[in-house]
Amino acid sequence: MRGYFVTFEGIDGSGKTTQAERLCEYVKEKGFECVLVREPGGTPEGERIREILLDEKSDLNAEAELFLFLASRSILTERVIIPAIERGAFVISDRYADSSLAYQGYGRGIDLEFIELGNSIATRSLRPDIVFYIDVPVEIALGRKGRSDRMEKEDFLRKVREGYLKLAEKKGYVVIDGTKDVEEIWEEIRRRVEEMMGK
Repeated sequence: MRGYFVTFEGIDGSGKTTQAERLCEYVKEKGFECVLVREPGGTPEGERIREILLDEKSDLNAEAELFLFLASRSILTERVIIPAIERGAFVISDRYADSSLAYQGYGRGIDLEFIELGNSIATRSLRPDIVFYIDVPVEIALGRKGRSDRMEKEDFLRKVREGYLKLAEKKGYVVIDGTKDVEEIWEEIRRRVEEMMGK
């Protein structure tokens, strides 16, 4: 039986990581194997790439940044995500291919069609069963974080957020108001997942 693949998108400080972790615990309680991964990362090579991408000392142009994300994504998809789905597991990813469209596309200005092509190669054309985009104003997200890395400059994040909202309309993400109470957000996610699973 094929498993499920759910992704969470949003700028850092949106609360997506908290909800992804909670969904994984819920899925385990329901008797499923849950594989929780993050991007960039999720493999030894991916975690090393993550360090480069987030390091303030890394002087990367937009294209180099994109290719590093794609490299991490390719390894994660091939080694972890696809095998887990094929054995019937419930895979949850804290960010996935759509993040490159938002960050490197709308944020950095790289052609969206070019990114889509790169994503299709890196992901073997794998798409999530459902994408949750947790939306919060940039000021709130930065206030929650307390500190930032090289991907979290305010003007840049505004472009990213606007991009996510455009993508959500185009691609049919489940958009959730991240300023709501954590429990209220969780209940909406739980309900949507149960509908997806037909339960």
